[in-house]
Amino acid sequence: MFSMTVNDFLLSMATALLICGIVMLGIGVYTLIGKLMGKELRTIADQTAKLAQKGITEEISGLVGNARTLIEALNNMVKTTAGIGILLLLLGIILLAAAYGLVLQIN
Repeated sequence: MFSMTVNDFLLSMATALLICGIVMLGIGVYTLIGKLMGKELRTIADQTAKLAQKGITEEISGLVGNARTLIEALNNMVKTTAGIGILLLLLGIILLAAAYGLVLQIN
C-alpha cells in the first residue's frame, strides 16, 4: 500500500497547482499576444478600411454601413479576446499563489 504523509500530500498538491498555474499563464499570454496581434485580424481590418473608402468615393451608403458594422464586430471580438486573456492570467496568478500558500503550510 502506498503511504503518504501530510507534508508529501501538500507538496504534491502544490506541485500540481504550480504546473496548472504556469500553463494558465502561458495560455493567457498567448491569447493576449498571439490572438490580438494575429495576421488575420489585421488583414480583415485593412480590407474593411479599403471597403469603406471605396464606398465613400463611389457614394454607396450601404457599403459604408456594412463596413462600419464589420469594424464594430472586430472591436467586440478584440475586447472579448482581451478579456479572456486577462481572465486566464488572473487564474494563473491565483493558482500560483495557492501553490505558494500550500508550500508555506509544510512543516
